[in-house]
Amino acid sequence: MPLAIVGASGSLGFAILKALLDQGLVIASDLILTTSSSAGAQKLQDAALKGAVTRHVNWDDDQGAWEAALQGCDKVFLISSSRIAKDFNDSPLGQGREADHFKALEAAKAVGVEHIYYASLAFANPSKSDVMTAHERTENWLKQNWSGKYTIIREGLYNESWPLYFGHYNIPDDERTEVPIAGDSKISWTSIPDLGMANAIIFAAPSEEWADKTCYLSQSQAHSLNDVAAMISKLKGKDVRVKVVPREEHETFYVQKRGMEEPFVKWWSKSYDALRDNECEIQDPTLELLLGKQSLKPKQMEATVAEMLA
Repeated sequence: MPLAIVGASGSLGFAILKALLDQGLVIASDLILTTSSSAGAQKLQDAALKGAVTRHVNWDDDQGAWEAALQGCDKVFLISSSRIAKDFNDSPLGQGREADHFKALEAAKAVGVEHIYYASLAFANPSKSDVMTAHERTENWLKQNWSGKYTIIREGLYNESWPLYFGHYNIPDDERTEVPIAGDSKISWTSIPDLGMANAIIFAAPSEEWADKTCYLSQSQAHSLNDVAAMISKLKGKDVRVKVVPREEHETFYVQKRGMEEPFVKWWSKSYDALRDNECEIQDPTLELLLGKQSLKPKQMEATVAEMLA
């Protein structure tokens, strides 16, 4: 039963691959790993030496190339496109990152893939965050157009992504003591290795266990950005605070004062509208139940912040 991971050399894809092999959930020869670069292929070399097949394909390739990449697969784990610029300026349906996903999904359909696993994000649906637009469009495509089995996995916001939410915090050189953000609430942060393990368990399980389901993978312990500020303050030995401001003021500050690109800032800033509505505090035990099967507990946010600041 060949299994394909689309984007296997990326952060989440590689964490899933590592968990699959380290825990013996599948044998390497059952894996087909796609990557778009020579650096990605190098990262996958150990898996390839164990028997995994590496196939080169990128989002600019045509559907025929994607069909070749997914040929012979029963199950495909689709990790979302990282080409976020496609989403800027309120891109119309079919022109954002979902266009990349649709191409891969149409190819999967054409070659007879039986089960798609899609890595979405743990916001509400519908969400106020523009980050979720491509995810929502892809989820809707699966529900309306996919004839086989599908599993939508809403991945918890990465522990490791806190600097992005924390006012585009620049490690290690950011010396701000007051960080403007456009909204705050509790977030169920979850580490990439923990997500890798939980996703791997789902992916390796019999299809029937997760068919036609949407699940959230987030740990139960949640922290606001104000909480993260307290962690930073303790580690740095000086007071660092967040200042919640209107979204328009936030955008102006990061474009004019921090020199960031306006299309990105405006796209990203609506994530704070979602935080104002507490979209990212997730009450779902699935992640911790899955980790418990491997006698693991989620990595706490404090540990990640300390490692990254060190």
